[in-house]
Amino acid sequence: MPQAILTCDPDSVDLARHELKEAAPASQIENILSPGVLLAELGDSYWEFAEKWHQQSPIFVRHLCPVQTILPLHSAERDLDDLVQAIAVEFNELIDPELSFSVQTRILSKNYPLKPFDVNTALANQIQESTSAPLDVRKPLQIMSVVVAQNPPVAYLGLSPTMLNISDWAGGMRRFMHEDNQISRAEFKLLEALDLFKIELPVRGVALDLGAAPGGWTRILRQKGQYVTAIDTARLDARLKGDEGIRYLHMTAQAYLKDEPDFFDIIVNDMRMDARDSARIMVSYATYLYPHGTGLMTLKLPEEDRQPILKQTFDILRKAYTVAGARQLFHNRSEITVYLKHRER
Repeated sequence: MPQAILTCDPDSVDLARHELKEAAPASQIENILSPGVLLAELGDSYWEFAEKWHQQSPIFVRHLCPVQTILPLHSAERDLDDLVQAIAVEFNELIDPELSFSVQTRILSKNYPLKPFDVNTALANQIQESTSAPLDVRKPLQIMSVVVAQNPPVAYLGLSPTMLNISDWAGGMRRFMHEDNQISRAEFKLLEALDLFKIELPVRGVALDLGAAPGGWTRILRQKGQYVTAIDTARLDARLKGDEGIRYLHMTAQAYLKDEPDFFDIIVNDMRMDARDSARIMVSYATYLYPHGTGLMTLKLPEEDRQPILKQTFDILRKAYTVAGARQLFHNRSEITVYLKHRER
């Protein structure tokens, strides 16, 4: 029976399990290898299952990879030789020498003697020497996934086209460099969303940031060349003061609606409120989004009844928008990020 490793936020395992059952009714979670890392039996063809999620991405499962070989380990440095040998025997003939590749290793135990870099380097060297496939860690077309679990120590190995992994980052863990002038970690959410949904902002575009304080998203939008109207009753970070590309309005999002708003290329909303109320505000602002415009928002999720609340929220948003994408990003916590486009009338 085909197996796969699914990765999600540890607090969203129930939602990921539901998505798995919807996509593959005969599937089941065989083991939780680590918080948010699930070993699943699919019941159906892995590739048909992966293609289904490629066509319609799940919201809560952020990474997927196949399990084609299971290798017992010894929690010792000699494991590296065993891993290299397993790749040579099981995968050399499966790797397409014409396509770029990368090795992505996740080690789920803090006490394991090897580091991901050690495994990645050794396996990549073996693959290059045996197949001549080009190594490309940034934009690989095929990925050799290695997940090292404990109790008992074992490695799960699988090769797959990058496009079928949901994310091209190991475990969907998209990383960004910390910048000296960073205002808040919320900036990473916006950066990840722009990257994931492949959102191209217009040159010298006009943006609206609802609930902008302390100004992390405003800073990123300015960095991307947008002129920003920032709405919040709380003040923006002092480092944004004096930026002529920012118009700060000390008011609520609801109050600005009564103030004859401008039109915008992108409207973003990271307000901390009930997801349905936040959706209603976005629907009210749809009138002020250019036809080519984009909406990007986070939906805060409660601890209980998350599925019905999400359904209600999407129903509200679809009154004015097409939901072009939705994902619990690596930088989301108890929330998801939603990508909106004008609904075709």
